[in-house]
Amino acid sequence: MTEVNLEDVSSVFLSESSTEIRKRMKSGELKIAVYGLGHVGSSIASVWLRAGAHVIGLDKSQSIVKNASNGITHIPEPGVNEAFSEGIREKRFKAFEKESQIQQHCAFKIICVPVLSKDQKADLTAVEEVAKALALHLRKGDVIALNPSVPPGTTEEVLVPILEQKNNHSLRVEKDFYVIYNPERIYVGRAIEDIEQNYPAIVAGAGKLSLQIGIKLYSIVFKRGVRAMTNIRTAEAEKLFEGVYRDANIALANELAKICDRLGIDFWEVQTAANSQPFCHIHDPGIGVGGACIPVYPQFVLEAAKKVNAKGDLIRSARSINDDMPRYAVERAMALLGRHRKLGEHPLIITLLGLAFRGNVSDTRLSPTYSVINELKKYDVSEIRIHDPLVQRDPILEKEENVVLYSDIKKAMAGADLVIVVANHNEYRSLNPDVIRNAVVYDGRRVLSDNFKNNKKVLYELLGMGL
Repeated sequence: MTEVNLEDVSSVFLSESSTEIRKRMKSGELKIAVYGLGHVGSSIASVWLRAGAHVIGLDKSQSIVKNASNGITHIPEPGVNEAFSEGIREKRFKAFEKESQIQQHCAFKIICVPVLSKDQKADLTAVEEVAKALALHLRKGDVIALNPSVPPGTTEEVLVPILEQKNNHSLRVEKDFYVIYNPERIYVGRAIEDIEQNYPAIVAGAGKLSLQIGIKLYSIVFKRGVRAMTNIRTAEAEKLFEGVYRDANIALANELAKICDRLGIDFWEVQTAANSQPFCHIHDPGIGVGGACIPVYPQFVLEAAKKVNAKGDLIRSARSINDDMPRYAVERAMALLGRHRKLGEHPLIITLLGLAFRGNVSDTRLSPTYSVINELKKYDVSEIRIHDPLVQRDPILEKEENVVLYSDIKKAMAGADLVIVVANHNEYRSLNPDVIRNAVVYDGRRVLSDNFKNNKKVLYELLGMGL
């Protein structure tokens, strides 16, 4: 390998192989900066650290940077703490709040800040802020990758113009620096495994040279290879369509489950039989769809569709159906309670099992539990108890009156009139009906065992069970 010219590393990225580039990363000649150390950024930084690279993590949160500098992440993602700690021991990982604090140049810059929805539109504030800060330190030959899921056109219409207009050297994309779009495709709780083992990387570039570089870089860490896309807009759409597909199919399952409730048919038996045919894959219905992905991506697609006068009626309808599931579930649960007890005799104590948006994670972003709480407030409820084995505290719940988060499941259910299962944590699968005592139980996730369904002492209903 020839010595790297830090003033222009274009020759390295363009002429050298992935193997040679990785050697330079492991030696520290080529460093990587990861902007944002949240759910995605911490996992991506970890993957590159595990590949032997020298990584700088940046996050505007002082507490996140402090923890990362001590080998700790606020995201309980398997393998991240270990990667951070090993990187620190080997002097390959540091974390800072601002790029101005970095003393060494990073030629490969990965943007991993979150893009959520605000007023049914993508909030690109964090991407814009990072792009402006990054542009001030942009050098010839640098490679910038955008990772969050964004509306089609974002990379070329928002990121690239900022980088070109705000840098101090009149640098232009494809001529002086390179831009890649690589959407994250991770499942919370197995993020590192997904990147390294489970899926190919989706990679697109601002031009042929950017794409060429992107293929080389991501083939280093993605063992399933790289799927090169013809352009960035197509790659941006691909990631969103993954989420829309799941949202629409979950909505279909929810509609079928509600029909089964009215017809007295067991949805789950129908689903099992129908899915024995290879062309059928009916999803599981549930009390709500949460997280920062599936509920958000349809809004990005609808935002893009609106700009070109496309309708997207099915996408909009699916989102509405899934958003309505907490109301439907609470209505069914309260009706079940009312059939066995006279409502209004005393204020109710209701326990919700699960605060995370799905089972076996601690991520509470856009959790349907919050919507269930709001629905329950419409009834005469004196106390709402939340149990979650993985969530220790929650700032949103701390602002609520008569809503308490428990870590002890027995205490959470003591004296409860109604128990509603919201998240399918594995811990709940082994729950003994005797623990619930005299409470009415509504299972919105099919997580409780058949002991509840077959126990005549338990007043139990499962979503789609057909009662």
